[in-house]
Amino acid sequence: MQEKLVVGQSGGPTTVINASLVGVISASTDWLGPDRVIGMAHGVEGALEGRFVNLGQLSEADLSRLRRTPSAALGSCRLKLAGVDLDRLLQQLKAQHARWVVYIGGNDSADSAMRLAEAARQASYDLQVVVVPKTIDNDLPETDHCPGYGSIARFVACGTQEIGFDTAAMRTVDQVKIVEVMGRNTGWVAAAAGLAKHDERDAPQIIWPAELPFSMERFLALVDDSYRRLGYATVVISETIRYPSGEYVGLGNQLEVKDSFGHRRDLRPADILSRVVSEKLAIRARWERPGTIQRSSMAYVSEVDLAEAELAGRQAVEALRAGRSGVMVNFIRQAGPTYSIMTGLVPLERVANRERRMPAEYLYDDLSGVSDSFRSYALPLVGDLPEFQRL
Repeated sequence: MQEKLVVGQSGGPTTVINASLVGVISASTDWLGPDRVIGMAHGVEGALEGRFVNLGQLSEADLSRLRRTPSAALGSCRLKLAGVDLDRLLQQLKAQHARWVVYIGGNDSADSAMRLAEAARQASYDLQVVVVPKTIDNDLPETDHCPGYGSIARFVACGTQEIGFDTAAMRTVDQVKIVEVMGRNTGWVAAAAGLAKHDERDAPQIIWPAELPFSMERFLALVDDSYRRLGYATVVISETIRYPSGEYVGLGNQLEVKDSFGHRRDLRPADILSRVVSEKLAIRARWERPGTIQRSSMAYVSEVDLAEAELAGRQAVEALRAGRSGVMVNFIRQAGPTYSIMTGLVPLERVANRERRMPAEYLYDDLSGVSDSFRSYALPLVGDLPEFQRL
């Protein structure tokens, strides 16, 4: 039987994760032919059950549509592989005559891929494993940025600007809006909210990232100051903001809902803070939580992000052709006045279960916006942003 290449998607989907899948399919088909590329249905969780999809028969028209299809077309999962899972996964891959595996995912997916590569090595199974980076959190180490971040950053930048205009218009009804965005334990997504801000009237008036220990006293003082100066305030917070003790501001402390990797879910700090603002400052506050649309809105896709996601998929296949395994494709930004990147490869042990925090200097000290250094970093990834007119 001919050896096959298997590709899977894992973790929270992004707007451009299917562009990476297209890159893998196209490059693999060029290399191996149309009948030797198969997909895991719902990542390693589906593969453990023997659920695979033939991908080599997709036409160019199919791939063109798939490139701009949001979320994970193959289906995703959040499964931490254990010893018995690895043995069964190797058996399923052998049954498919798998010789190469591409896994598209983030920190946790890198952990799964690293475990799979090591299990194959110990079992003397000649299997190459390469990871394509994917995460809206932008928290993978050893890469300038992650596919998926440019698009969610664009969504948050544009959405915050639009929410801010609504807040200013409705200040006679609701004076404060608190917007809670994704990002897990980092503030990369929250910081993107400031990319469309031009002066103090523009939203957000306050950005509170996950990296900054939360102070209710300082938070209320900042909201009160904005309200007294402008008559309103739009606040953007990371979903996992915590007090200096490590306790989450959101309701997750009571719910204790976690996935298999130990990540908390159902945190709702914006809900809590809107109530506190209303009670302590005696002004009306409401909260916004975009939810999963922020990571899957094709209407706000970044064209740079889309192209780079596909490139990362293609480069993963090139790494396999070169005999590489146990590595992740990464982006290396090039010096110069014009934005450009090169791709490279980094060992999975330098990526798995690690997080890259956002530098403190990317935000103003008073938390009112983002610095020029962050704009230089992020704007090339999101593309041109709309400009509106105030009266």
